[in-house]
Amino acid sequence: MRIILILDTAYVNGGQAKVAIDSALGLKARGHEPVIFAAVGPVAAELADAGIEVHCLDQRELLKDGSLLKAAWRGIHNADAAKALDALLAVQPRGETVIHVHGWAKALSSSIAGPIARSGLPCIWTMHEYFLLCPNGGFYNYQKHEHCHLEPLSLACLATNCDSRTYVHKMWRSVRTGVLKHVHHLPDVMKNIAYFHPFQRKVIEPHLAPDVRLFEVANPIEIDNLGPKPNPASGEMIFLGRISREKGFSIFAEAARLAGITPVFVGDGPLAGELKRNYPEAKIVGWQDAAGVRRHLREARALVFPSIWYEGQPLTVLEALALGTPVIAADGCAGRESVIDGETGLWFKHSDPVDLARALREMQDDARVTAMSNAAYNRFWADPFLIERHTRRLEQVYAELLKP
Repeated sequence: MRIILILDTAYVNGGQAKVAIDSALGLKARGHEPVIFAAVGPVAAELADAGIEVHCLDQRELLKDGSLLKAAWRGIHNADAAKALDALLAVQPRGETVIHVHGWAKALSSSIAGPIARSGLPCIWTMHEYFLLCPNGGFYNYQKHEHCHLEPLSLACLATNCDSRTYVHKMWRSVRTGVLKHVHHLPDVMKNIAYFHPFQRKVIEPHLAPDVRLFEVANPIEIDNLGPKPNPASGEMIFLGRISREKGFSIFAEAARLAGITPVFVGDGPLAGELKRNYPEAKIVGWQDAAGVRRHLREARALVFPSIWYEGQPLTVLEALALGTPVIAADGCAGRESVIDGETGLWFKHSDPVDLARALREMQDDARVTAMSNAAYNRFWADPFLIERHTRRLEQVYAELLKP
């Protein structure tokens, strides 16, 4: 099969691009012909090394564009991207080519809809975020720091400042969503959607047309099988990631204080200073390289995942389980989908530091932590979320899309 992978950047700058590029490499290794179409360079060296065809427009991400007005317009309608995509799709062989969209919101814009529709080729979109449905892409109110249940683009939605930046930015995003729906008709093109797990399906399904086909496709991770942990009941309770409000750092810090333990934060972020001021007992080790992240996850007693927003499919949770580290996850975010409550970790009530403190106290039981560690390791490696599993699933989905 020939797969046209559409994404904003031709290099890894986050989870979305990593999944797309890893899948391209995996598909190439299995004998397929992946093609990358992206707005922003440079092109990842591994794509060139694998001999994968790449069409990169050498544009800038919207937030890095020197001209605010040009970036604002290009984010709504990227004419150059539409023209280049039209040319690429026009020469693709029918009956063996599938379009797979991973991202468009940071550079390409929803103007990709026209070329995809005109090509007549089957298309699927992986819902890494929710910009197809929600103006700010998260079904999350960044001002109140809570899930948003308003109907997107309703009067109530338009009147609400939910953006992480300003209300002016919310208005721009609302205009962009209006163009997406009523001018470019992107939802009419994305009639096949890949989602990660049942939790995410429950979030998006009420906002989708009845004729949309949904395919469950879990993300892959890169992880070595190190075997069961030799000392699973040792180590500390850790948070790993960006220290920002939506990630729930303060919930963990407060819960740790209530439980009488020292919270460890592996990462950094805009609110690290607030964390230090309000919780001086917290230990902050800063950002780590890949090896450092794996070491902290492997040595931890448990990973705490207190995220306030929905999330997509948190790869940190999967990595922890693969390394034999139980996970304590908020029950209102996607992290819980990978955790079997009471077996491979614990759930706690969303945004509730008191209930998280209860879970932290439960994790003081060495025998229970050891049992959870072994269960986490065994369950993950019984059917690991590796690239081979991911590409096999993609082959099944693409074959279904290519059926006459």
